[in-house]
This record gives sequence, structure tokens and C-alpha cells, in this order.
Amino acid sequence: MAHVVLFHHTQGLRKDVIAWADSLREAGHEVTTPDLFEGLTFDRFDDGIAHRDEVGLPELMGRAATALEDLPAELVYAGFSMGASAAHYFSVTRPGARAVLLMSGTAPAASLGDAGWPSGVPGQVHRKATDPEMDPSGVEAVAQAASAADAPLEVFTYPGEGHLFADSSGPDYDAASTELMLERELDLLGRL
Repeated sequence: MAHVVLFHHTQGLRKDVIAWADSLREAGHEVTTPDLFEGLTFDRFDDGIAHRDEVGLPELMGRAATALEDLPAELVYAGFSMGASAAHYFSVTRPGARAVLLMSGTAPAASLGDAGWPSGVPGQVHRKATDPEMDPSGVEAVAQAASAADAPLEVFTYPGEGHLFADSSGPDYDAASTELMLERELDLLGRL
């Protein structure tokens, strides 16, 4: 079984992220959920964005790096939205990635410097067909980087519009897409 580090989105380490981690645990995986907002959560996406910007990305990435210090090198990096950016970043800058699961987000190419995709490491990108918070060019950049690294990458596009579609308390919740995303992730984890 895999050890997954699951980074939360800009609304914090809320019930939806904890429930996702629990679903992975129920399948036999070990899951670590760093709390980059130090206990704060937000009901509104915009309030979470404001907090992210107030704290600053360098500080948040420092908190993420600290959370990873005591974890093994061989990890599956996963995250939602902002957390997908963190998962993407650490998968390419910290040796040992086993797989990468990016949900509703990718890291901006500029944040990765010269780093590409980890060589041969499988990954998945999950997104809505129309996601107002996710730049489609980021998905294309990930696909190109994975191809250059000879890494199998699956890009899954779910019908409709929305961002955090796995958050059952949010306005974009899509139960069918959420169930399928979990099934696909568990399939990848089962192949490691």
C-alpha cells in the first residue's frame, strides 16, 4: 500500500479533505494531511483565497516543506486546487515520488523552475470540463512534462462546470464525478 500526502485547498483542512483521506485509508493506504492554515477553515472560497494571499505562498510552501520533513521519501503526492499545486511542486522537487494525484489544480510552470515531471512516475489530473479557477494551459504543460519524462499520465475531464466538485458541502459538488475520481485514484494506487 502507498503512503499519500494529501494537501488541502484554499478553504483549509475541511471535512471534504478529511473524508477523502479517510476513503484512501479505508482502501488500506496511509494518508498524511498537513494543515497549512494551522486550523483555520473558510466556508467561502474567496475568503480562503484572501487568507492564502495574506499568509503568502512562500510561507505556506515552507509549512508544507516542514510537514514533509519527517515523512519517508517515497510518497504519493496528492492535493485539491491550491493543494494540487503543492503536491505537483514537491513531486518534482523532492526525490522519491511514487505517483501524483492532482485534483482541480496544477503548479504554475514558473514555480517549478527547471524541474519537469519526475521520471517514470505515474500521475493523474482530475478537472471539470469548465473550471473557472484552473487554466487549461496548465494541464497541457503537465501532459507535455510527463511525456518528456516517460511517465504515464492520465487526464480525466468530468462533464460540467465547477471547481471543488468533490466537496459535498460546496456549490460545485458532483457526486457521480467524485465517485468516479475516487475509483480512478484507488485504481492507480492499487497498481503501485
